[in-house]
Amino acid sequence: TPSDVTPDGRLPNAYNGSAPKDVSHLRDVFGRMGFNDQEIVALSGAHALGRCHADASGFVGPWTPTPTMFNNLYFKLLKNSTWEEGCIKGETCKNPQYRDAASQQFMMLPTDIALLKDASFKKYVDLYADDQKVFFQDFSKAFSTLLELGTKNLYAVV
Repeated sequence: TPSDVTPDGRLPNAYNGSAPKDVSHLRDVFGRMGFNDQEIVALSGAHALGRCHADASGFVGPWTPTPTMFNNLYFKLLKNSTWEEGCIKGETCKNPQYRDAASQQFMMLPTDIALLKDASFKKYVDLYADDQKVFFQDFSKAFSTLLELGTKNLYAVV
């Protein structure tokens, strides 16, 4: 439910009105935690797992056909697919998102597409799409840093 979603400011908003605003927002949110562009893109690779649920976020669908397997397929699809605005086949979206034009089964958030629109972010998308081992190494380091930052002011979800 919406009450189960993290408070504003702890995770980036997935849609900020334009690709430049999405890029700026990603840098703002992750920059507050000390992450650079490479680490922001590496952490975005967590989208290889799971899916969005319209009732919780307003976005709907999986990023990849393997939502329970951690791999670099998120980056391969992001880089190599043609993306169009719209909801995945058979679903209703509450927020603007993208779908792969070929099958209309996979989605990307506006902030995912923004990774392609910024040259500094895009070079890491390209790198991780082409080299899963480097992605795993960079993700591991960035995720460890994220965990080491810890948390505060959290509340129990009942």
